[in-house]
Amino acid sequence: MSRIAATFSQLQAQGRKALIPFVTAGFPYADVTPELMHAMVAGGADVIELGVPFSDPSADGPVIQKAGDKALAFGIGLAQVLDMVRVFRAQNQTTPVVLMGYANPVERYNQKHASGANDSAFVQDASAAGVDGVLIVDYPPEECEEFAAELKAHNMDLIFLLAPTSTDERMAQVARIASGYVYYVSLKGVTGSGALDTAAVEAMLPRIRQFVNVPVGVGFGIRDAATAQAIGKVADAVVIGSKIIQLIDNQPRDQVACTAQNFLRGVRNALDS
Repeated sequence: MSRIAATFSQLQAQGRKALIPFVTAGFPYADVTPELMHAMVAGGADVIELGVPFSDPSADGPVIQKAGDKALAFGIGLAQVLDMVRVFRAQNQTTPVVLMGYANPVERYNQKHASGANDSAFVQDASAAGVDGVLIVDYPPEECEEFAAELKAHNMDLIFLLAPTSTDERMAQVARIASGYVYYVSLKGVTGSGALDTAAVEAMLPRIRQFVNVPVGVGFGIRDAATAQAIGKVADAVVIGSKIIQLIDNQPRDQVACTAQNFLRGVRNALDS
């Protein structure tokens, strides 16, 4: 059983929903991410989504684009992100870490680090670093069954996005190879855009569950304890990204971790109430 599956199994036994914060690696300071990850766990995070900075993030809105640009300016690439996971994992062996990003950095990493039979350098190095899951936004399910098998061989999960526009056919494709959890994008558009329509999410989840037998997390548009609580009543997990990025942006270095921890503690309390 993967670390993600074990976490969701434990939460289900406790009657609790997963809290999944997203932060961009290397933001707002190049060296703050491992400390920030520990603080988010202390605030109640069950799984951490760590964004891999990329120059052309098609699914991300202005807030996360800006965070990615700042991290890139610090020289943060996929190799540095894996180093951050290693540092985090040295003190935390239980909280799952999911890398969220795009195909280009992964493929460039493989080109740079592959040698001979070692043609899946990313999968091997991510596993060694302590990564538990991967969400590659622009990897369609019909083209990555081999990638999913490589991840599974290293006890890592491949996580997919579903959206309000996803067809039954696409849901069935995702269901065949998805593991860990599925990330349902609660609205049309990019991260941080639009207002959350809780009723629409509630109406969509039964349809998704007709096809998908892994937990369903909901993100995009969850900005506070109240919206998290509303989504937590119908989903298995809530994902919060842009709001955390906004809160820690421009914070002094020594205030970043506690700012995120305090925010998540309020969300955690609302989810558990």
